[in-house]
Amino acid sequence: MIWCGSTEVFHQSAAVHATLKDFECGLQKNDPEISPSQIYAYAALKSGVSYANGAPHLTTDMPALLELARNMNLPLSGKDYKSGQTFMKTLIAPGLKSRMLGLNGWFSTNILGNRDGEVLDDPGSFRSKEVTKSSALEYILQGDLYPDLYKDFYHKVRIEYYPPRGDAKEGWDNIDIFGWLGYPMQIKINFLCRDSILAAPLVLDIVLFMDLAQRAGMRGIQEWLSFYFKGPMHAAEVYPEHDVFIQLMKLKNTLRWMRGEDLITHLGLEYYD
Repeated sequence: MIWCGSTEVFHQSAAVHATLKDFECGLQKNDPEISPSQIYAYAALKSGVSYANGAPHLTTDMPALLELARNMNLPLSGKDYKSGQTFMKTLIAPGLKSRMLGLNGWFSTNILGNRDGEVLDDPGSFRSKEVTKSSALEYILQGDLYPDLYKDFYHKVRIEYYPPRGDAKEGWDNIDIFGWLGYPMQIKINFLCRDSILAAPLVLDIVLFMDLAQRAGMRGIQEWLSFYFKGPMHAAEVYPEHDVFIQLMKLKNTLRWMRGEDLITHLGLEYYD
C-alpha cells in the first residue's frame, strides 16, 4: 500500500502515542490527533501489507507504527516523493560540494495549480512539506565539517498555489555561490515539469521494490529506498542520506546483495594489475 494523497496538517500523535499500545488506545478513544493516513497505515500493517508514505507527514516515522511493522515482519518506507525541485537540489548540491564551491543562499519557489498546490496553500499543511524540502541541503553540504563554505547559508522555500497552471509545476531556484578568493557567482534553475508525470514512475518502482522487500523478509525501515524520497526514513543512530548519487549506489548495491552478486565499489584497481 502506498499513500499518494495530499499533505496532511501536522499532528502531534507521533509524540503522544509513543508505543503501539498507546496508539491502539488512542484509536479506541477516537483521538482527534490520530490522522487518516496513520489509520490507513495501521490497517495495512495489521492486514499483513507493507506500507510506503509518499507525502511529508510523519506517519511512517511514528514509533508505534515502526513497532507494528517489526512485529508483523513488514517493510516501511517514505516519506514524500523526490520528484521535482528537491530532486534538482540533490543533483546540484553534491556537485557544488564536490568542487568545494561555497553557498551564500538558495531561494526556491514553486508554482503549482493542482489539488496538491491547493492543499499546500494551507500553512499547517505547508509546514510538513517545508521540512522535507528544506532539510536536504543541510545534510548534503555538512556545514559543521565545512563552516567556511556552508555553515550560514540562507535557505528559503516557498510554494504558491496558482490554479491556471494545473498539473504543470514550475520550480524556480536562485543559487548564490562563491568560488576561489570568495568571488561571487550565481546559478538559475527554472524547472518546468509535470507533477504527476514525474511522480507516477516513482510510485510504480516503490510498489515493486516494497513487494520484493516483503517477499525477501526485510522488515521495518527500508533505507535503501531513500532514492525515491525527500525525507528518507533512517535509523535513529544514523543521519539521513540525501545525496541522490549515494542513494542510487545504496539502491543498486542492495539489489546486488539480494542476488548474491559482488557489490559495486568503483575501485577499478583490478583493471591495472
